[in-house]
Amino acid sequence: MIVLEGVTKVYSLGAVQVRALDGVDLSINRGEIVAVMGVSGSGKSTLMNILGCLDVPTSGSYSLDGEDVGSLDDDKLAYIRNRKVGFVFQTYNLLPRLTALANVELPLLYGRGRRQRRQRAQEALERVGLADRMRHKPAELSGGQQQRVGIARALVKDPAILLADEPTGNLDSRSSEEIISMLIRLNRDEGITVVVVTHSPEIAARTDRVISMLDGRIVDDTPVDRDR
Repeated sequence: MIVLEGVTKVYSLGAVQVRALDGVDLSINRGEIVAVMGVSGSGKSTLMNILGCLDVPTSGSYSLDGEDVGSLDDDKLAYIRNRKVGFVFQTYNLLPRLTALANVELPLLYGRGRRQRRQRAQEALERVGLADRMRHKPAELSGGQQQRVGIARALVKDPAILLADEPTGNLDSRSSEEIISMLIRLNRDEGITVVVVTHSPEIAARTDRVISMLDGRIVDDTPVDRDR
């Protein structure tokens, strides 16, 4: 599903070059749920940007779902990103004037008829348990419900991989439990490959593997020993 070989990412800040990723080798199998951990500046965000086709490596190769995407141009990256990747953000990124249903429809605006868009969005909201909140706007929803709308928006195109960047970072403990349980259910029951960036050892302990990063490198990649 995901294969990175010798991936580096170097940013130029004036005369200074910052090596955000430094020779990363990583494989994630289809149907896994993986946690990525590390302190600020360890390379987690850069890794997620490359996995999500938001950026490309300076060197090395990246294959997603059998396709070499590491050297694609912006238009082809956008196509792959649109077809194969779903994003869940810490801050939800919902448009406040739109209903939950309209927010979930957004990724479909340029490819489907209105009736088909509406049906797909309704089905995605049903998958995350919000069938009774479709007509509510974000301000009328709890933080946990808003994040579920964000997950539904990520799911509406049936992506091959779901990338969740600190998805519980703005939530209380009860809502955090609901969200991580939902991601695990989507992985276990529907076979969706999930990569989640988290600072929470409790969340990481419920995944298949924990990938630890430091100074742009993977310093540990350990299967989680738990009951499945």
